[in-house]
Amino acid sequence: MKKYISILLAAVMAVGCLAGCGQKNSNEQADNTDDGKLKVVTTIFPEYDWVKEIAGDEISNIDLTMLLDNGVDLHSYQPTSEDILKISDCDLFVYVGGESDSWVDDALKNATNKDMQVINLLDVLKDSIKTEESMPGMQAEEGHNHGYAHFEDSDVQDRTLSDWDGDWQSVYPYLQDGVLDEVMEKKAESGEKTAEEYKEYYENGYKTDVSQITIDAENNTMCFVKNGVASKATYEYKGYQIYDYESGSRGVRYFFEATSGDADAPKYVQFSDHGIAPGKAEHFHIYAGNDGFDALSEEMENWPTYYPADMSGKEIAEDMLEHEEKEYDEHVWLSLKNAQTLCKAIAEALETADPEHKDVYAANVDSYLEKLSSLDGQYQDAVANASQKTLLFGDRFPFRYMVDDYGLKYYAAFAGCSAESEASFETISFLAKKVDELGLKNIMTIENSDQKIAKTIRDNTKDKNQEILSLDSMQSTTSEDVKNGTTYLSVMESNLDVLKKAMQ
Repeated sequence: MKKYISILLAAVMAVGCLAGCGQKNSNEQADNTDDGKLKVVTTIFPEYDWVKEIAGDEISNIDLTMLLDNGVDLHSYQPTSEDILKISDCDLFVYVGGESDSWVDDALKNATNKDMQVINLLDVLKDSIKTEESMPGMQAEEGHNHGYAHFEDSDVQDRTLSDWDGDWQSVYPYLQDGVLDEVMEKKAESGEKTAEEYKEYYENGYKTDVSQITIDAENNTMCFVKNGVASKATYEYKGYQIYDYESGSRGVRYFFEATSGDADAPKYVQFSDHGIAPGKAEHFHIYAGNDGFDALSEEMENWPTYYPADMSGKEIAEDMLEHEEKEYDEHVWLSLKNAQTLCKAIAEALETADPEHKDVYAANVDSYLEKLSSLDGQYQDAVANASQKTLLFGDRFPFRYMVDDYGLKYYAAFAGCSAESEASFETISFLAKKVDELGLKNIMTIENSDQKIAKTIRDNTKDKNQEILSLDSMQSTTSEDVKNGTTYLSVMESNLDVLKKAMQ
């Protein structure tokens, strides 16, 4: 994508140079055709509509562009040379700012209007933006699952030792010899500690004298190599415990107790790998000792960590770095609370770009904020009076900001920015069972869905009679929809009607 944008920008600049080398009166003609309107470019429909509402009657004096005007998804959009040119000399540019907008930085570097006002929605919202999260049953991207931090007690399942079968190595030596320094530096980029402080923190967390663990699930044995000496015992599964942490996240530890074997092998063992159901661990944290499960459960500072023994230190570091890559949920416009914050920022930018009409923009945004706040209150009332407060999507789920605003729970086949389109048997089975367990009357999709996954989920439920409902994420709104009267408020009002039915 970056290479594509670089080539496109080069072409755009070449066109600009050719124009600059023309006769003087051609420039004068260009100046004469400038109608003096304020030029505003937005990427997606919500931004476009917000500008219209804030401009009010002054919209006739604004040249307003919506780049994604033909229904193309934000995640697959590629700007044209015409798009780049429009951005280059506009007075105000509004874009989302997530991974899908990685092309924007290069476009802005080559802007000809150096006084341009720029609004990055994610930057405006700052600490309130959310990362993509995995939920139980959700299809993992490319089979890679970073685990679950939020789940219901009923989502947790028993597991067998086979989930941790194999040869494992401690990562502690790699921390000590500097192989993981890049990981600590990456953590420091977005964390609250320096790289040195993180290394000290993980020094305590990873510290162990058990360099290797071999788990033979077929014989229910674990062999611990401590200071070069191996000790082995047979273990029996003893259940699990759910932990609620101060951060608001949750975790599960799985318990095993030795029934026979070497005296030096730990009597009690707990595994934590961020999983909550059967599935092969990619790595794990282990708690082991002889003072009982209660004593182990109190340990929160030391969590020796193990990766497959055939991985090199560099490969382990790369895997950890991948875990540190945060993919932010870009669908911030689906929160009415966010919309109020973002509209204030847009109004301020318009006032700066066009101070002559700042009073108009200020008055219009105040009026519009009242409408947003009123609708927000209607959502709150609807949820407060609902009998069902869990949504289940047989589709992508871009509504996390919405459900978090009102304390709703959800399950979904895919995360909001997922490129996956085929759900696994495990995902279908989990979601169908969840429909039955919760007694859900509806299965949700987003707009323009072929409903294939939702119908398959329904076909695997007990009653097979759930209605399929759709919420509109405004990712496919076109200029034709705008001509036909679609507004941000009208979509959110329609979504509320659907939501009320889904929560019956």
